[in-house]
Amino acid sequence: MGVLRREEIERNFRQLKEDIKNICASLGADCENIMIVAVTKTFPPEVVQSALEAGITHIGENRIQEAEDKVDTVRRLKGRFHMIGHLQSNKAKKAVEMFDMIQSVDSIKIAGKIADEAAKRSKRMEILLQVNCSGEETKSGFDPLEMLEAAERIKALPGVEIKGIMTIGPFVDDESIIRRDFQLTRKLYDDIRSRNPDIDMKYLSMGMSADYHIALREGANMIRVGSVIFGSRPA
Repeated sequence: MGVLRREEIERNFRQLKEDIKNICASLGADCENIMIVAVTKTFPPEVVQSALEAGITHIGENRIQEAEDKVDTVRRLKGRFHMIGHLQSNKAKKAVEMFDMIQSVDSIKIAGKIADEAAKRSKRMEILLQVNCSGEETKSGFDPLEMLEAAERIKALPGVEIKGIMTIGPFVDDESIIRRDFQLTRKLYDDIRSRNPDIDMKYLSMGMSADYHIALREGANMIRVGSVIFGSRPA
């Protein structure tokens, strides 16, 4: 399958928003506060342009090198750029330069690197703390038992501003397992917020194309989706 045209992306985005509206209505919740981050990894820069022209405002990328090819398009069309993949400490400088939010802060060390680079630029970098609730070794993220202490330490760093937490759901077919991990993430979010009133906890980022419907029902107000908007990724 080739790259989708702007009209197809716009149609898929509209259908996604309608689905979110229906899920929120079933919960008696307001869907206006749900942030959709459109994940454009492996897609060419022209897809980013089509997405932004179709009304999408938040773009997510996993890798610094690929993001470098797209940042000019995002800036020109006034989108917001999210780093959602694992960030190596030697790429912190570029990440701070390019992104509006780094969702994948998975260690105190990388938080410190980001803080240092942001402070050099008199910038307050918005970050999310990534938690690995499933315990899968292939995933990055804080151990759930470390999250409260990590938040306490990171909030004191100059140059960064914690805005919430992020998780990647377990790669399983059993919805009860996915739901359990999202529930734990929601509890951590609530715990950090209640114990740290000085942290502006706004975003609970969980749910991707395969499981966003579960995430929304468990309290997510930010989802990171790609294939439901852009179709199959290029090989």
